[in-house]
Amino acid sequence: MRAVFVAAFVAFLISLFGTPIAIRYFTRLKADQPIRADGPQGHLGKKGTPTMGGVVFIFATLIAYTGGHIALTTLPDQQLRPSGPTATAVVLLGLFVFTGLLGFLDDYLKVAKRNSDGLNKRGKLIGQALIGAVFGAIALYVPAEKTGDAVVTTVASPKLSWVHDIDWLNITKVGAVVFFVFVVMSMSNAVNLTDGLDGLATGTSILVIGSYMAIAFWQYRHWCADPEYNANYCYDVRDPLEMALIAGAAVGALVGFLWWNTSPARIFMGDTGSMALGSLIAGLAVATKTVLLLPLMGLLFFIIVVTWIMQIGSYRTTGKRIFRMVPLQHHFELAGWSEVNIVVRFWIIAGIGMAASLGLFAADFLRVMSGSG
Repeated sequence: MRAVFVAAFVAFLISLFGTPIAIRYFTRLKADQPIRADGPQGHLGKKGTPTMGGVVFIFATLIAYTGGHIALTTLPDQQLRPSGPTATAVVLLGLFVFTGLLGFLDDYLKVAKRNSDGLNKRGKLIGQALIGAVFGAIALYVPAEKTGDAVVTTVASPKLSWVHDIDWLNITKVGAVVFFVFVVMSMSNAVNLTDGLDGLATGTSILVIGSYMAIAFWQYRHWCADPEYNANYCYDVRDPLEMALIAGAAVGALVGFLWWNTSPARIFMGDTGSMALGSLIAGLAVATKTVLLLPLMGLLFFIIVVTWIMQIGSYRTTGKRIFRMVPLQHHFELAGWSEVNIVVRFWIIAGIGMAASLGLFAADFLRVMSGSG
């Protein structure tokens, strides 16, 4: 656990003190977020606020991940601890960085064109699909490795998972890669839709990624690859400590970033940050084998996507709108709620989903260990 804390603390410091540098740099470059003309009028006051802040917490996470590995080398009993980058790290950090680069391109085009259009929708979706396909293939096809006396599985599984693999839901490796792409695209766009109010996506991502950090560390402590773990129930995942390390670094970086991103925001994460966070969450869900738990774990993201689909579907089929405006947070702005009220109340919804998910995860373990399963 020490390495996870080291990674989180290093990332927090880099993000906390590095974000003001990014604010000054992007302000000097006039890389401010273009404001939608048809958006809530209160957003006009945000004009001039720099974007692309996701660069900071992506960088902080990568540096902190390295720091966490240095901490690992100082600990005894290296058998179950990664001595270097693993296939899991390649998948999770690869998704994080490359979707971040795709988002950075989108942000750059918005700044260069001085409007909120950026990269067209087709370009975004194609980019997300290609990135998801590459790292999905790595997750499914990089051979399993031997740790101790046990064979550790591939990063992802051809079976769908709830709080562990569901044996009868085998969709084959090809199907699993396609599903992996779907999850990456869905979450990248979900976090992107949730972004838009000061601190909303940042705080929600802290809760979700922090939950995956806890799940991954619990899996490490009850790992099937551990020859000393002889309980009735263990987790057949790959590199759980590595997952906890990456998630902890990301949480630390986001907490430091939130200091400057909360209302009134001094900097926005932009598509650079939101798309990167969405794909990291997707990767963690697949790697921890809790992918069908993701709609509850990311409850707020799920609600915002579903209401957005409802609005678009209703307008295209009947010409009528269900909500004043989507994404959903803007509906409540137009209803007269203050930005801070919306953010805090939406964080509460996110927290409910997080608590319910962790409760289900723990309940499954306790059920089996009590002998009732």
